[in-house]
Amino acid sequence: MAHQAGKEATIPLLTPYKMGQFDLSHRVVLAPMTRCRSYGGVPQPQAAVYYSQRATRGGILVSEGTVISPNSMGYPEIPGIWTQEQVEAWKPIVDAVHRKGALFFCQIAHVGRVYTTEIKTGEPAPISSTDKTVTPDDEAGIVYPKPHGLRIDEIPHVIEDFRRAARNAIEAGFDGVEIHSAHGFLLEQFMKDSANDRTDMYGGSLENRCRFVVELVDSLVHEVGAHRLGIRLSPFVDYMDCVDSDPEALAAYLVEQLKKHQGFLYCHMVEPRMAIVDGRRQIPHGLLPFKKAFNGTFIAAGGYDKVKGRDVA
Repeated sequence: MAHQAGKEATIPLLTPYKMGQFDLSHRVVLAPMTRCRSYGGVPQPQAAVYYSQRATRGGILVSEGTVISPNSMGYPEIPGIWTQEQVEAWKPIVDAVHRKGALFFCQIAHVGRVYTTEIKTGEPAPISSTDKTVTPDDEAGIVYPKPHGLRIDEIPHVIEDFRRAARNAIEAGFDGVEIHSAHGFLLEQFMKDSANDRTDMYGGSLENRCRFVVELVDSLVHEVGAHRLGIRLSPFVDYMDCVDSDPEALAAYLVEQLKKHQGFLYCHMVEPRMAIVDGRRQIPHGLLPFKKAFNGTFIAAGGYDKVKGRDVA
């Protein structure tokens, strides 16, 4: 009876898990959360306290969105990782997490047209798949600037910025890299048909709209290895005017593309319940089919509490 009671008391979320080459002591992940505390784009010493407080032995943390270039920084005081100064500033923060026995992944990002900061005279316009602006946020008083739709010949330069950021993250000591391909940022502006109005090889069909992120994944696998690479996706979420008319097909296609890379570490997907329809959250879809289809670690995020976490672990 005592043995049976012990079995019943086991909490799946708190059981060990093998994630590629990494041994985790539990299955709770610190998701990336924008903090806006990195003055001048350089992470500050207090970030070591913030992250180490949330680190557990055998756990995994994902950093706040860390941008890859000066023109990818659409929010005030978010960290970057394109300069050596930024790399050196990240090192003691990563060390503090490692001293607690946790893994630390760097989420690398480009906001695209989601620019909440003022564009000064002479500065280049934000980039996107399109020249359509994001709908103004009247409540917050934000008017988004008109973006510049990337030319085909400009896309490799953005991929190279991601490559440099991934390489820098590994130099800074991070255990791996997560590609931010969610929440209306640049990559989603290409993937979702509400934003992408292109008529070239990066627009129109599902395959064309996903071409940018597929090429980027290929490049980063070559740069840091599939075994150190994850991606965050939000195919069902309707953030920053990025909605897709067939999110199930989008999610399924992306999962199949990731599976082409043997050992690709994880797919991190945002729950459909985080989409807002008619002013309220609804759950017309589920992530289980994509978890079953993916051949690596699948991380689900969005709206979890203690009970919901136990149910899906």
